Order: sequence, then C-alpha cells, then structure tokens
Amino acid sequence: MSLGTLLTAIVTPFTENLEIDEACFVDLMHHLAAQGSDGFVVCGTTGEASTLTDDEHLRMIELACKNRPSGVRIVAGAGSNHTRHAVHLTERATELGADAILSVTPYYNKPNRCGIVEHYRQVAKATDKPIILYNIPSRTGVDLPNDFLASLAQIENVDYVKQANNASLAHVDGLGLYAGNDEMFARVLDMGGCGVISVASHVVGGRMRQMIENPEQRARLNAELLPIYEALFVTTNPIPVKAALNMIGRPVGGLRLPLIEASAAESHDIRAALERVRLLHRTPISSNAELHQGYA
Repeated sequence: MSLGTLLTAIVTPFTENLEIDEACFVDLMHHLAAQGSDGFVVCGTTGEASTLTDDEHLRMIELACKNRPSGVRIVAGAGSNHTRHAVHLTERATELGADAILSVTPYYNKPNRCGIVEHYRQVAKATDKPIILYNIPSRTGVDLPNDFLASLAQIENVDYVKQANNASLAHVDGLGLYAGNDEMFARVLDMGGCGVISVASHVVGGRMRQMIENPEQRARLNAELLPIYEALFVTTNPIPVKAALNMIGRPVGGLRLPLIEASAAESHDIRAALERVRLLHRTPISSNAELHQGYA
C-alpha cells in the first residue's frame, strides 16, 4: 500500500478552554490536502497526543477517518511505553478506519532489544495495517540502529520507518523510508525513499509538493525552505508550528501544559522566517465561526 509522499503530522487545534476544536481540525485537514498533503499522521507528537485522553485520542482518529478528503491516507499515532496500551490504541485505530499505524519506540522505561522486539510483535498482532516504526531517540531515550531496524522489519506488518535520527538516515532492508525531520526531505527523495512525515507542510505544503513534482528544482526549493524548517524547531515542537499557523491566519489555538506559548523572542524568529518566505500577506480568517461545518 502506498501511503503517499507528503504526510503532514497534523496539529490538534484547541478552543480557548483547551478543548479539542473539531471543526477547526476538519477545516485544516481539507486545507492542507488542497495544498498538497497526501495524508495525515493524527495524534503524533505534533498532535500533542501525550496530553490527550484515550477518548480524545481515538475521537481524533475517528474524525480524521470520517472526514478525510478524497484519496487521503490517515496514519494513526498509536504508540505507548506500555505495550498493552499500544496494543489497545492500535486495535481501536484499526477498527476506526486508519490506513496505517505510527508506533513510536517505547519511551522512558528504555527497554532492551529483546523487549522492543516483543513489544512490536504484540503491536503487529493487533492490526492488519502497515506499521511505521518511529525512531526518535531525542524524545524516547532509545535509538534503533539500522541493523536492528532490519531485524524488526521481519515482523509481519512492520513495513516502514520514520527516521528522525539524521545520523542514521539510510535505506533499511524491508522498510520504506520516511524522513522524520523536514530538513531530510530532499535527501530522502533523492535517495528514492518514500517521503516525509512533515511539520513544515502546515505552512509550506505547496512548495514541498513542488519538490516532489519538480526534482530539477528540488535543491533550490529546499534551500529556500531551510529558514522555515529551522524556525519551526526554534523550541519544542509543536509550539512553533501552532504559533506560525496562528500568525498566518489559520487559528489553531494554544497548547496544553506542560507546553506553553512561544516566547517573544521565539515568536520574532518564527515571524521573520514566515516573512522571508512571503507567508504573512494572506488575509487572516476572522473567527472560528467561519471554519468548516458539517463534520461527522
């Protein structure tokens, strides 16, 4: 199954009371699809999954699956550092209609290799959908070297890796390769990889689409987008991308603690990057009342 090339790790919009803004989410999903996204990772790191209850988490996946634009793939974040919990989320996401599962390396408890293998064996039994391993040692405290990833690829349904360790970016036997960081995108495309699971596509999706469709312009476009890639990680993701969306007139609300709003200095850097790529001339949406209605 092709999951697409440009997958947006979509934010979870919140109201002023920090409840999920479902109408805003559906509107944003359709907007980003029109800008070139092939699919969405729902309830990943960027979607603040760690601050959602299970009911909220599964509702977001349901909302995405029921209201997806035509042809769009939905990848459900369903990872946990508790195998039983990861299995539960994977089972329910599959029932709700997700096309694939993003399963992060168990974090904090730092399992050894045997524990990680057994974890993914149990997760794989819970779905008939493709599983994307998510290697992000900066958050989990555990790195999955490429030789180990190749062994995990022997587990049925483990078909892809989202690689967020720049130093380990390489093809792995048995796994399709997705860039886990936006600055890797051009390199992964040049390598013949699957694509990217992106944060920057929230604001420059159209230009990232051009990188796919016009390989002769890829290096130039990538160089132009580097300031955005950098600004969206000036502090912890998704603080900058939510600030950027709010600045350009795509209001998505704030963040749940322990994440907080971008500081004045961080906001300055984000605004400067948006100005540099000419994104602040758009007319802002006046209120959430104008957002998409009629969702399921």
